[in-house]
Amino acid sequence: MRIIYGVNGEGMGHATRSELVISELRKSHEVRIMASGAAYKFLSQIFGEENVHEVFGPSFAMKQGEIQRWLSFTGTLSAARRQLPGNIRDWLTMIEEWKPDVAVTDFEPLTGFYARLSRTPLVCVDNIHMIDRCHHDRQITLAAIPDFELAKSVTRAMVPHAGDYVIPTFFYPDVIKGRTTLVPSILRQAILDAEPTRGDHLVCYSGGGDDLIDALREAPLPVHLYGMRDGDEVGTTDGAIEYKPRSIDGFLEDLVTSRGVITGGGFSLLSEAVYLGKPTLAMPLKGQFEQLMNARYLERLGYGTCALEMNREALDRFLDGLDGFHEKLSGYSQDGNRVALDVISRTVEAAAEETRRQRARARREARKAPK
Repeated sequence: MRIIYGVNGEGMGHATRSELVISELRKSHEVRIMASGAAYKFLSQIFGEENVHEVFGPSFAMKQGEIQRWLSFTGTLSAARRQLPGNIRDWLTMIEEWKPDVAVTDFEPLTGFYARLSRTPLVCVDNIHMIDRCHHDRQITLAAIPDFELAKSVTRAMVPHAGDYVIPTFFYPDVIKGRTTLVPSILRQAILDAEPTRGDHLVCYSGGGDDLIDALREAPLPVHLYGMRDGDEVGTTDGAIEYKPRSIDGFLEDLVTSRGVITGGGFSLLSEAVYLGKPTLAMPLKGQFEQLMNARYLERLGYGTCALEMNREALDRFLDGLDGFHEKLSGYSQDGNRVALDVISRTVEAAAEETRRQRARARREARKAPK
């Protein structure tokens, strides 16, 4: 079976999840990968440049922890005008010559475009479609209806009309659209192999501003802070804060041994913290409904708190609830990635079988046609 797999390059969550799914699919099938941005660089190092092709992808403009919608739109549009015509032409030619049986996308729009153009079955594997394929009540959308409506519109525009949707998640609202399956979060092997302990420090990964620094400086526990200082400040301290260097292994060790986590509302790290039993204070980016949704469901489940503004009161509320959060998290479990990968493999194989039936029917009709 031939699979074309598209991966969104904005952030690394799509790439790290797709690495695991693609590795599973490659055990039995041929897979060609289309990726943009950081995902292309990451996946080409793992699967080889001959198997990963770079495509154009949208990007977000940020300022002080908030998405700049107009700059994001104009920047993406400007880049699209320069890159898309030749990019799409070369890409479509290559894929059409290969003739995949099924297309899979992790929120990468050009793969969906090809699937619609060629009538190839499309399977969507991402957490973003939680926004528009599940019901979210007023407590989740409170004071965020414009962001919610915008997020639904963007989500539908990026990958419309897939045949099947598989959504990794650690929370389970009601599904309101058909052919949608919720599965446990897909986690890095390093997370699955970790043996968490409850240490005496907080680990923070954030690109926040002075308000975050001010709140953490007086924290009653040591804070290992990643993502906010480089250069000479790495390794220095400021009250309870120790500025840590960028390090995948170092951050993982700090995460596994932490008392709790402070971060944004990104799905990947929240999922890892939940699996490891780490209470989390989630600070979603302003204007980013997907992060707000993740953070509010986290709080609803009793796994931590959601803070729209970071200050000492928000930190104290989180710290005061640590014991209760730990107790709630002790009831969470999942069978590694097995359930998610099994569902995805079965869904993709069923979609490909549909293609084979269509092609066989077309050949039979062609043989019957008068010459």
